[in-house]
Amino acid sequence: MTVRRHPSLAALAALGIVTAAVAVPGAAMADDADGPTYLAPVHDAPAGDDTTLVNETTGRWFVELASPPSAQGTAKARIAREQAAFRQAARAAGVEYTETRSFDTLFNGFSIEMGSAQLGKLRATRGVEAIYPMVSFSVPEPQTASGPDMATALGMTGADVAQSELGLTGAGVKVAVMDTGIDYQHPDLGGPGAFPTDRVAYGHDFVGDAYDASSTDAAKRVPRPDPDPMDCQGHGTHVAGIVGADGEVRGVAPDVTFGAYRVFGCDGSTDADIMIAAMEMALADGMDVLNMSIGSAFTWPTYPTATASNALVDAGMVVVASIGNSGASGVYSTGAPGTGEKVIGVGSVDNTHSRAKAVVANPSGAKVAYTELGDVAPPPTSGETDELVYVGRGCPSLGDTLAADPAGRTALLVRGDCAFEEKYATAAAAGATAVVIANNTPGMFSGGGVVDRGIPGIGISQADGTALREQIAAGASVTLTWTDEEILVASPTAGRKSSFSSYGLAPDLTLKPDLAAPGGNIYSTYPLAKGGHATLSGTSMAAPHVAGAVALLLEARPDLAAPAVRDLLQNTADPVMYNASYVETVHGQGAGLVDVPAAHAATAGVTPAKLSLGESETGPVTTTLTVTNDGDAEVTYDLSSVEALSTGGSTFAPGLYLAAADVAFSADTLTVPAGGSAQVDVTVTAPGAPQSLQLVYGGYVVLTGDDGSELSVPFAGFDGDYQGIRAITPIGTGENQVDLPWLTRLTECAGFIGLDCVDPAGSYEKADGESFSLRWVDGLPDYPYVVAHLAHQVEDFELYVVDAATGRTSPTFAMAADLGALARNGSAGAFHAFVWDGTVTRANGSGKQVTRPAGDGDYRLEIRALKANGDRSNPDHWETWTSPVFTIDRD
Repeated sequence: MTVRRHPSLAALAALGIVTAAVAVPGAAMADDADGPTYLAPVHDAPAGDDTTLVNETTGRWFVELASPPSAQGTAKARIAREQAAFRQAARAAGVEYTETRSFDTLFNGFSIEMGSAQLGKLRATRGVEAIYPMVSFSVPEPQTASGPDMATALGMTGADVAQSELGLTGAGVKVAVMDTGIDYQHPDLGGPGAFPTDRVAYGHDFVGDAYDASSTDAAKRVPRPDPDPMDCQGHGTHVAGIVGADGEVRGVAPDVTFGAYRVFGCDGSTDADIMIAAMEMALADGMDVLNMSIGSAFTWPTYPTATASNALVDAGMVVVASIGNSGASGVYSTGAPGTGEKVIGVGSVDNTHSRAKAVVANPSGAKVAYTELGDVAPPPTSGETDELVYVGRGCPSLGDTLAADPAGRTALLVRGDCAFEEKYATAAAAGATAVVIANNTPGMFSGGGVVDRGIPGIGISQADGTALREQIAAGASVTLTWTDEEILVASPTAGRKSSFSSYGLAPDLTLKPDLAAPGGNIYSTYPLAKGGHATLSGTSMAAPHVAGAVALLLEARPDLAAPAVRDLLQNTADPVMYNASYVETVHGQGAGLVDVPAAHAATAGVTPAKLSLGESETGPVTTTLTVTNDGDAEVTYDLSSVEALSTGGSTFAPGLYLAAADVAFSADTLTVPAGGSAQVDVTVTAPGAPQSLQLVYGGYVVLTGDDGSELSVPFAGFDGDYQGIRAITPIGTGENQVDLPWLTRLTECAGFIGLDCVDPAGSYEKADGESFSLRWVDGLPDYPYVVAHLAHQVEDFELYVVDAATGRTSPTFAMAADLGALARNGSAGAFHAFVWDGTVTRANGSGKQVTRPAGDGDYRLEIRALKANGDRSNPDHWETWTSPVFTIDRD
């Protein structure tokens, strides 16, 4: 019998909750009066003036060859021959590149450095299956949330019951943590001692302390590996503590053995190819579970870090990855490797309490919880502040003047509308002796990006901020007394999806995330050199909770295959609510919150464990569900469904809608014999929303057994024609709109790979009708560049050279770039830049690729982008843009 730790979906279905469109006072309706009902915005819309241009071209690429990697069955000798043949063909074709790494176990191909001008030649090289831009992965920033410390987090998922009542601790299970390393000398993680220790028994440093993949200093971009995976940043030690600390902090699986695979330096980012190298070592070391609290938003399930993760699962490893912290960027914001088809992609849920340091407010005597702002020096643990004065928002960039003079006093500000750094710096410059920022929404927050200016800076909850302001307004002389005390703070968003947690679906409409776990303000281990313990937030904290849960299951059931682990956790998860009336979006939480005791107790399962329905333009989707009963008694299941909220409207700033799909079964009940299986068909028909709404909908199929058990299967899909979403768009709105794509000339850049500017401060100017010499002039390449912004992912991105006089392209004039599965840009002001080097490539009579200079004259560059899940043969599934005429004049 499966014991549910939260209200069952069957109960919701029986009560009729979320099955009817409920009118909301003041809500706007969709185009169709009988259609979906608007409920609320998912988040505030991005500022209309956010048009800071950011070039996301890196000059680094993955090259994938045709055969699968060796972990998926290809002989290594065959892969070696393929790779040798590619190198020879690329040299013969004149492709100018530098090979960084080669891979054969989890990915068949290379990572390279190369200017984008070489993309056309490279794609035409025999043996090339696909080319992907190399993305850099940053250590996730702390996120705003209200959530649990580890003690309350364990209770939310039942990990405490698994430990205390079931006797599960993860003993004998090896968990790899790919991250910033682990402080293996920490007593909560088995320290002290030299690496390897009994608990951190495996690992490697792939990069060295100084490494930063995104640095403008070329020396810092060079990895300097060594055998010691000691953490000097902190994130990895925090993650490891959630998985399996045993001391002041007790993790989910406190007896696991760790592998520490360090892919970050002390600061900065890492590259995707280093992650794949770490995956291959984790496989060689025999790890049972891999946790990656790392991701790159908006990427496809076919991105190399995701496909390499799939290969790990095929080899028997369970792979868990955070789904991302891009909830404020709207739908389709999940990232690889969490988007991998066989990966457990994990979103975050807020829980009951957070642990926080406290001050005492005078004269009321109330304890006020706080978080420290960014890199500001920690406040003292004793003494009293100067008198508080409320100064308003503190945003001079928006025309603010301070509402009161904080000189010699403690400045109280309210969060919102400008960066924490601007607020803190403004108050400090005005002479404040301390800064307190009150939240503008319920709960606590983590204020990142603040530089220390020699005075304390803290953040407090909205409720505490309101109370302090009321006391000040009433004429009280309010001060704060610093203490060394920590208190637990109740969360106003307990049990709900964290606002920062990324929304699916994946760009191919696969249902992501798969599961959710506590990821709010989690108190866990931290390097001893940085205090030993810390509170961080993010899906980075949710993923290791699931990795620990997996370790508990594998201890109890060591014969459980890797794909079956995810199925079991999804079947027994507990979907979370948006509020008392509505179930949270499926593409925001997947199957729901992990329930460890329910998964342990389950004797039956359903496959497939999730339904990715695609786009409704193709009509209703019928799927056969297979229920397998491993118990010793027959079970009869009643079949029902529960609606979840939908999202619709802008991709970047969607709204929440009530829109029920129709769910029909081939039978009302299903009887499954002991030790056997049975099948039932389920047909889902989309709500039928207006195409303009671009609705993403979902719900749950619920199987309620006569033995008291309950299993569920999440489903989600796109309502309408998915190719109706526009991919290539301008940047900004109104008077701030920049009508990309542009034909441009590079006017400023401090760093290059080939002709590509890799300087974030590089500048481009429109160059309509201009002439290019195809030479370097005053330290800059005088070549034509195209810059384009992608507001949605594309299946294929091609850049063609067109003879302006004849309109002819290939075979006379070749493709300048050809990239598969290109990610959406990471922000409203980000863009991709591609350059044409003035050469064309075509096949000669023997099929050999021949590259030659194009003659002087007039040309255009043409973008052709195949929309996500598009049909190459359907012209309506392509977006095109053609540049103005420009001239090549080498004289």
